[in-house]
Amino acid sequence: MAVALTAKDADDWTYRGEGAVNLVLAYAGNSAEFVGKVLRIPKVSTNGSHLENGHSALTPHECLLWKDTADLTSAPTREIAEQLYVQHVMRPLLGSEHVDAGMRILVSKEFLVAIEKKVLSQRPSWRVKAAKVNPLCDSVLLISDHSVFLHGTLKGEFSLCVEIKPKCGFLPTSKFIAEGNAIKRSVTRFKMHQALKLHDRMISEISEYDPLDMFSGSRERIHRAIKALYNTPQNNFRVFLNGSLIFGGLGGGTKSTNYMVGQDFEDALKHVIMAEDGMRTEKLLELITEALFRSGLLDRLLEVQKLDAIDIEGVIHAYHDIVSQPCLVCRKMDADEFTNRYATLHSMPMEESLKIVRDYLIAATAKDLSMMLSFQPQQRGDVDSPNGALFLKSTNQSFDLKMVETEPWLEIKASNQEMRDSNESILL
Repeated sequence: MAVALTAKDADDWTYRGEGAVNLVLAYAGNSAEFVGKVLRIPKVSTNGSHLENGHSALTPHECLLWKDTADLTSAPTREIAEQLYVQHVMRPLLGSEHVDAGMRILVSKEFLVAIEKKVLSQRPSWRVKAAKVNPLCDSVLLISDHSVFLHGTLKGEFSLCVEIKPKCGFLPTSKFIAEGNAIKRSVTRFKMHQALKLHDRMISEISEYDPLDMFSGSRERIHRAIKALYNTPQNNFRVFLNGSLIFGGLGGGTKSTNYMVGQDFEDALKHVIMAEDGMRTEKLLELITEALFRSGLLDRLLEVQKLDAIDIEGVIHAYHDIVSQPCLVCRKMDADEFTNRYATLHSMPMEESLKIVRDYLIAATAKDLSMMLSFQPQQRGDVDSPNGALFLKSTNQSFDLKMVETEPWLEIKASNQEMRDSNESILL
């Protein structure tokens, strides 16, 4: 972490977007050290009573939870622990070729304050209201900009990157789900979140997308899922041309794709997708479908998501045993109900309780990450590509292809309030 960014460096970084946890900035300067890179800068709630500076290491309970990952528990700061979580926990599960752990670089408080001011007008208003750049961080994550092929950009070639948030791809079947929450067995987590967001006016309409289609293993259903994401992208589907956003929202939801938006997107694809006017968008959706269907990445991601085997309504009991606190759920039920439903969870050995909570947090990470699929048309005479290749028969084109999963570091910690909030969130 020898590099340190100061206030004057803020001019070289541009707003790319944001999620719930981080701002993403792309490099627009001339330093070879940063060309083809993006920064992920942590945010902090505007309503928080204090700011997190990242200097505290893991708590004793967190160390107990992750004790089998020695590098993680011995990390001097939480920021470093989060990066090690990606490297040692998520990367082996999802594949090293698909996960970029990045590196941390030092930043000054003045740099962070300058960035906050610079991007303020570009951020969605509801994001601004909810969170701001955390000015107390002394380091941020630097990773490759997976929206571009660096070698192609330097040669003036065109490339497309599609960012997808696939969400949770299965319905829980846990016997610990209360009858009052039985809807979780038949309605996806995504659709329930959509209803909640519509109620809270965070979106103006329900998305057509169904994660069960995306994770079905069927080429036809995956294509249906991609078309639904295109029709109602919200913040779950974005497309970049040479690193510049050409479709979807910067940091929040967008409305349904109308004729004008669709036409502009169709025109923007003309240098990459060799098809007749009016057909380029459809061919791109076909290309995305083929890449996902052939890669097996969705199957691997679903396998990790399913580490959540007993749902939060079962996990919460194991959690309370780990932290040696009275179980808030069991306290509200009579003795017979406790014996019939939850007694087995509270009689498990500590190692089993730890595994249940650890697997739940890993699964939660897999449910909330993004996939980035980058395509670059191969030119005639190209030598073997260092990336994978995909042939699209309908346009008679071959594409270099790389697929990366981003933001796989969100669920390292398990505080009492977080687990309680997860259990008490209505139906979610």
